[in-house]
Amino acid sequence: MAKNKTKPTTISVPAFLDACIDEARRTDAKILTKLMQKVTSNESAMWGPSIVGFDSYHYTYESGRQGDMFIVGFSPRKAANVLYGTIGFDGAEALLAKLGKHTAGKGCLYIKRLADVDMKGA
Repeated sequence: MAKNKTKPTTISVPAFLDACIDEARRTDAKILTKLMQKVTSNESAMWGPSIVGFDSYHYTYESGRQGDMFIVGFSPRKAANVLYGTIGFDGAEALLAKLGKHTAGKGCLYIKRLADVDMKGA
């Protein structure tokens, strides 16, 4: 059975964030880190080489495959900040309607700039 590629690493979150080349993306990433730490009451940890994750849970599929995954996280990608674990729950659609400029994939939320979204509730 294949092993999970996304798992906790010993990479320093501050060092990873400081290495973001785009200054605006770096600033947004630092704000997201503080916000997610506040909301989850957990410190950040690197998951794989490019995802900042918070808290974790253990899962087991019917197939027997199992592993650990962060509950919420984000990655400051070149095109946008990608947020994981922030959609797909009851009531998410209503919240997303008030969020501001964003796009959503099957399980991810894409925000180009935090200035494009409503941060008042943060």
